[in-house]
Amino acid sequence: MEGGALTWRQRIGNRAEDAAAAYLRAQGALILLRNYRCRCGELDIVARLGDGELAIVEVRTRSSSAYGGAAASVGAGKRQRLIRAAGRLLQQRKDLARLRARFDVIVVSDPCGEAPHIEWIKHAFSSA
Repeated sequence: MEGGALTWRQRIGNRAEDAAAAYLRAQGALILLRNYRCRCGELDIVARLGDGELAIVEVRTRSSSAYGGAAASVGAGKRQRLIRAAGRLLQQRKDLARLRARFDVIVVSDPCGEAPHIEWIKHAFSSA
């Protein structure tokens, strides 16, 4: 990977995240952060929903539905990394910490197609 060129997998991931962000905006969400990184992990999208809710959104895509599809790929380890990264973000951003936070998953099928199919799984898991 010379000169910062993206791999095919990274380009697919970026397209899926772009589609998910556009979908959330169309649903009235305000995108606050994309690709927040800390040593605990990465949060794909952080969006404000209405007046008092914060959605921490994991974007997934898969080329096939084998092995349970994209939504099933958010296993226990990934959930723990997301929870830790969200905790770090909320420690750093007191303005966001006052909002009710939830974890959502957005599944993007065919992110490179003209009209990707998007499934928004609200409250996909909790930090408890």
